[in-house]
Formats: sequence, C-alpha cells, structure tokens
Amino acid sequence: MRNIVVIDAPSNLGLRPPAPGTVPGCYKLAGALREQRIVQRLRAFDGGVVVPPRYDRGDWQEGDGVFNAAALAAYTPKLADRIEHHLRAGDFPLVLGGDCSIQLGASLALRRLGRYGLAAVDASADFRHPGNSDRVGAAGGEELALATGRGQDDLTDLEGLRPYLRDEDIRLFGMRDGDEDREELAGLKIPTVTVGEIRQWGAADLSGAAALSLEVPALEGFWVHLDADVLDPSVMPAVDSPDPDGLLPDELLPLLRTLVRSDRCVGLNVTIYDPDLDPDGTAGALLADLVVGALAED
Repeated sequence: MRNIVVIDAPSNLGLRPPAPGTVPGCYKLAGALREQRIVQRLRAFDGGVVVPPRYDRGDWQEGDGVFNAAALAAYTPKLADRIEHHLRAGDFPLVLGGDCSIQLGASLALRRLGRYGLAAVDASADFRHPGNSDRVGAAGGEELALATGRGQDDLTDLEGLRPYLRDEDIRLFGMRDGDEDREELAGLKIPTVTVGEIRQWGAADLSGAAALSLEVPALEGFWVHLDADVLDPSVMPAVDSPDPDGLLPDELLPLLRTLVRSDRCVGLNVTIYDPDLDPDGTAGALLADLVVGALAED
C-alpha cells in the first residue's frame, strides 16, 4: 500500500460570496476533516498546507472573465508543486480543499508528468465556459472546462501545458438526472453517469468499468475528484449548491472505494463541504467516514 499523504489546499478562490461582504466557508474543509482525525484514521503522513492568496474579487463585474484569476494562476502551480513532489515519491496524495478549483493544481501536476485521466464524482460537470455560458466567473464551477483548455489563457495554459486533461480521458459520476450539460459532454465523448444510472446498474460495477477504461497503456494513471455536493442534501446540506436527488452514503462509498483502490489511481481530492453550514459537524463527520471507508485498508 502506498503512503497516503494529506495535503491541505484551503482555497475558496473559485466560489462566489455566499452573501455580500462574506467569503465562502469551504476553506475550513481541511481543518474540519482533520478534527475528525482523518490523518490518524488513515495512518497517513502529514503533507502540510499550501496556503492560498487572499480572497479579493476587487472591482470584478460579470463579463470580466474568471474572478480571482491572478490569484488562481499563482496558486495552481504552487499546489501542483506539492502534489507533484509526492507523486514522484510514489505517495498517494489526499488533497483536502477548498473549492473545486483546487482540481486545477492536481491536473497541472499530472500534466507535467505525462498523460493522466480523471474520474470526477460530482453533482455537476463544472464545465461552464465562454462557449456555452455568459456567466463565466467562478472557477469552482468551471475547473473541468479550464483543465481541458476552454477559457482564458492565464488559467488554461499555465506553463504552456494546455490542455492539462484530454476530453477522452475523463469520466463523470453522480450528475443529476436531466443535467443539461450531458448533451455537450456526449458530443465531446466525455462519458457521464447520472444518479439514476448508478442506482440502475450499481455503483461498484459502473465505477469498476470506468476504472478499467482508465487502466489503459495510453494513460499513466488517473486521479479522483470528489465534490461533497454529489451527496443528497438530506445527508450533506453543507455545500454551496445543495441540489436534490443526490447519492446516499451507501451508494457513494462503493463507487469511491472502487475508484481509489485501483492500482492506477494516483490521488484524490475532496472539495466543497462548508463547515459554516454544518454547525453540529454531522455532515463533516459523514464525509470523513466516507473518505476513510474508501481509502483505509480492510
């Protein structure tokens, strides 16, 4: 078993403010999961914190592109450096966000090393870009589009490595049934699996098939991205966009476990859980249990 190394990436740069004069609370995710003793329960090593720049949208207005773009462009290579270091050492990075824009750090690190795939477990595709929306701005809802080279150059072409991920190397799980992004993604040959399809065919079987499709000679491995909003709000209300009809814990666990236990899976990041929306810590405890249940040795 590879050494699991827990890295904190407490960035909220990719989300809109929940209310005027406030900042998104997901930057507390890592601290909340550490309070659940996730490092000790996984017998993991502590990879420290990659400190993000200050959240400051300045005088940004709709139509100005991605807000906090300069801060994101500075933070992404910094996070990639830390992840790359552990990947080269043969470790398994567990990156605790943060919003979904931290996935850019993982994608850049992987691109530096070669060609890798991505299995994203998320309620939405995070595929908003100038070609399909006039509301581009929050990188946390756009990171997959940015990672595949869609969007402004200062985020899509860091170090001249655009795209960080190829369309055909991505698999998406947990999108809500009827999500309008599926048509565009199908045209790009990016496979998607909805909550309804997971229930119909079985989480372990579907994720097992996806893992096999990523365990191919063309790829050197794959990364797993987990957004807490894939869970139903009845068990995970502490996210910025709690959409109904999500996965339940006993559906997510076999899906996640099958993916991360593949010999070709090289790392995992966890995003979007907001402790400010979880005053009694119940949702955070559940999220920690799921991550530990997926990664811990039997």
